[in-house]
Amino acid sequence: MNALPEHVIWHDVECSRYDADMALWHELAQAAGGPILDVGAGTGRVTLDLARHGHEVVALDYDAAVLAVLAQRAEGGGRAVEAVVGDAAGVDLGREGFAIVMAPMQTVQLLGRDGRHGFLQSARAHVAPRGLVAIALADALETFDAEHVLLPLPDTMFVDGAMYSSQPVGLRDRGDSVAIERIRTILRADGTRSASEDVLALDRVTREEIEAEGRAAGLEVLPGRIIDATEEHVGTTVVMLRG
Repeated sequence: MNALPEHVIWHDVECSRYDADMALWHELAQAAGGPILDVGAGTGRVTLDLARHGHEVVALDYDAAVLAVLAQRAEGGGRAVEAVVGDAAGVDLGREGFAIVMAPMQTVQLLGRDGRHGFLQSARAHVAPRGLVAIALADALETFDAEHVLLPLPDTMFVDGAMYSSQPVGLRDRGDSVAIERIRTILRADGTRSASEDVLALDRVTREEIEAEGRAAGLEVLPGRIIDATEEHVGTTVVMLRG
């Protein structure tokens, strides 16, 4: 494989090792027994694992570079995965009948209100009758304060002899969103080091709001699920809707 673009490496560093949600996705995929649409698939954290266990998965992401890596990894592992570049806020794949449309890792909290509405309309169009739409939302987006002395541990990964480290340093309230601030550091094999700042804003949106928006899109609300917090990650509420 050619050298990865740096933003793809950071995606892997900050996302690929999270696995607290995988048991739920496997449970839902096994119960659904049909094709799955993974929205915001990135480099394939969920897609490739489900495909490895025999599920048919279509991976959707707006970033062609991360999907190219996903496709290379799928081919290298002998897994049949379709990767589609598209916008979660309103894609038309030209097919329907997905047993599950899933949006892991707070993907929907990156879309804004209009984007969420577009996503839910698109999910409704693509999911099979009685199929499932599952949406992960980050819990406990409180900003850092004096009581939180210890920062979360950094996410680290070695790539081509260099150590990439991403350290969360703050959560800042922006009213309708929360900004997650990180310092990204690269320590190269020759001893040189560089650092940069990164900010990711997640919409403040509740389970009840997503459920109401789902109803407005013509989806039925089901009881939600909870993914417990870990030492490195906040907990997750998974909104469950049915076509």
